[in-house]
Amino acid sequence: MTKWLTIIGMGEDGLDGLSPRARLVLANADVIVGSKRLLALVGETKAERHEWPQPFSAVIDRIRPLRGRKAVVLATGDPLNFGVARKLMEIVPFEEMEIVPHLSSFSLAASRMGWPLGDCDTITLHGRPIANLEAFIQPGARLLALTADAGTIPEVVRRLLARGYGASEITVLENMGGPREKRIQFRADDFAGGTFSDLNTLAIWCKPKPGAALLPRIPGLPDDAYVHDGQLTKREVRSATLAALAPYPDALLWDVGAGCGSIAIEWMRAVRGAEAIAFESNAERLRMIGENADRLGTPRLKVVAGDAPASLKGQQAPDAVFVGGGMGIPGIFEESWAALKSQGRIVANVVTLEGELHLVDLQEKFGGDLVRIDVSYLAHIGPLRALKPRMSVLQWRAVKP
Repeated sequence: MTKWLTIIGMGEDGLDGLSPRARLVLANADVIVGSKRLLALVGETKAERHEWPQPFSAVIDRIRPLRGRKAVVLATGDPLNFGVARKLMEIVPFEEMEIVPHLSSFSLAASRMGWPLGDCDTITLHGRPIANLEAFIQPGARLLALTADAGTIPEVVRRLLARGYGASEITVLENMGGPREKRIQFRADDFAGGTFSDLNTLAIWCKPKPGAALLPRIPGLPDDAYVHDGQLTKREVRSATLAALAPYPDALLWDVGAGCGSIAIEWMRAVRGAEAIAFESNAERLRMIGENADRLGTPRLKVVAGDAPASLKGQQAPDAVFVGGGMGIPGIFEESWAALKSQGRIVANVVTLEGELHLVDLQEKFGGDLVRIDVSYLAHIGPLRALKPRMSVLQWRAVKP
């Protein structure tokens, strides 16, 4: 196929920072599309110029009519590093385009900080909820974060303080690579506001204060990390449940009878790009799911209100299903099993005798394993101590043929 579209990454150094290949393409372009800031850095050319349309979703209508012409899209830094190239590849086949990258903001930030890039977590808060930061806040973690604008900075500080990470060191790296480059550094608990450039990248060295909660990304968060009303898959059972569900990148989970959303949230925290839908009918628990998703870094969690199995109909087919409540309700298993993709996993937990009989019947018909999970906790009996058992859980695990 003819490569008619070229996506060129550009830095604050403008034409001076472009490769000979990028300069040649620009010189021969029929049309150039980019932000007002980047178009100004290009200087005079013979090409038509078009600014990015607003809203950004209108880019489809702007780019498609250019097929057959020598078109250039200007992007900031590396177009494939949380950049525009991913969106454009949804409407233009990769075989029809060429990508000429510049240094990414992450590479520039790492070089300014002296942080090996492989030792950093890189995230974007540009066009995405700032709550995504929460899952990355860990002791000693070094985070490089793209921002939406200067308004991102105080919200990042607020979340660090709320988590007990006031000792964290934050560096605001403004306009990197250009003549207006500037660096501002402060501790989260010393933040006093100020004026910042909207074009900035944050370098965050996470440092907890004594008593800050440790919330790892592996399954099994403390029960008190959640807002809940008791309808919560407890920590040890939750760990075993997530291990059985086996989350993997970009996979979708249905959490049926989600309660406070703990299984869906920890599925999404566990691996890159994992998605989940939480099905719940109780209004107060729906509120809890939203609050927990924001506090624990999974704002992409989709919540569907209503009674199952009716609420399951028409939803995107899942790669895994967890049923934590209502397994005995007619139609929930049948609807979930029918929607589950081939080789997808289903896990169900029950605590009642009636529930156990139902799981035994399902295991006989559909295969899989039955596992009894018994957990005991330390309790005091007068001056003595004993291990007090919680209600045992029977778990059914199966893979759809």
